[in-house]
Amino acid sequence: MKIYWNGERKNVIGSRVKELRKKQDISQKILATRLSLSGIDFTELTILRIEKGTRFVPDYELSVIADYFHVTSDYLLGRTNKE
Repeated sequence: MKIYWNGERKNVIGSRVKELRKKQDISQKILATRLSLSGIDFTELTILRIEKGTRFVPDYELSVIADYFHVTSDYLLGRTNKE
């Protein structure tokens, strides 16, 4: 299976995740711990790579992240500015 991405970025949600995390004034480690409560394994390194755009984000993780921050997946994807 070949996976495609836009240049160096493997996801488009990284900047929004970082922005939302900083709004809550929490570390990447705390965010990873809280997201892991969903049953999906997140680590501090996972969050770092998502925020830097160097990690692919599958749809099931996108859903968990959107639910945690109480935003839509469209917001995370940059399709709307409305949280």
